[in-house]
Amino acid sequence: MNVSSSRKIMQILGAELDKLITLLLIWLTLMGTFILNLALAAAFTFAGLQGTAGTKSVLNIGLASMEYLQAGFIILGILATCSEYTGGQIRTTLTTIPWRGLQLSMKHLALAIITIPVAFIIAASGVLYTFIMIRDTAVVIEIDIIITTLIGATGYLTLTTLLSAAIGALLRRTTPALVVLLGYYFIVGPLMRIFLPSINKYLNYFPDTAGNYMYMPRSPDNINVLTPMQGTGISMFWTLIFITLAIVFYCKRDA
Repeated sequence: MNVSSSRKIMQILGAELDKLITLLLIWLTLMGTFILNLALAAAFTFAGLQGTAGTKSVLNIGLASMEYLQAGFIILGILATCSEYTGGQIRTTLTTIPWRGLQLSMKHLALAIITIPVAFIIAASGVLYTFIMIRDTAVVIEIDIIITTLIGATGYLTLTTLLSAAIGALLRRTTPALVVLLGYYFIVGPLMRIFLPSINKYLNYFPDTAGNYMYMPRSPDNINVLTPMQGTGISMFWTLIFITLAIVFYCKRDA
């Protein structure tokens, strides 16, 4: 790769980072997600202190909010790609950066750069709050297990954000993308697991279910559980598929 190509890539990445950083809705979403996570962590910790959460560990209780926390990162991903279509900003972007595939790739990379540290902080805040509140009664957990689990949670939230951004780029409209993704993650997926138990082993290979194994302890009661690495691989596969589709369609159709 020559110097001019490297410089072009860095300039496009910098431009995409600047757009995301200066988008107010991004920060409002992240702040709201952080506050929601602490509120849920407090609720689950209170339930644990009252004994209604059984004998779950600090990690189980601290990460119990992940099921709801992912909504904030789904919204984050959709906003990152759909916001440019509001008011026709996408035309300005494509006039300035005509290399469509490279531009959308750098947008996803910029989104990952922002999401990774934020996802780690938010996930860790719930675990830290739970530990502070129940440290006297909690089972001792090795630090390497805590770090590995938080890395898995960070990876899941990041991949969910990137997948959502790709679907947002495909649909190009915020509301339809929100309906599709939130509908699947919070309605269709859970209902399928409840009312169609016979296909649960196949649901393990869908991005939401596979992603859970990236950070949750394996269950000895389920013979179909995946390892964290398998869950990561499946989640990455789905994310890359949708990003590739988004880039292909983005390059072929009008803005």
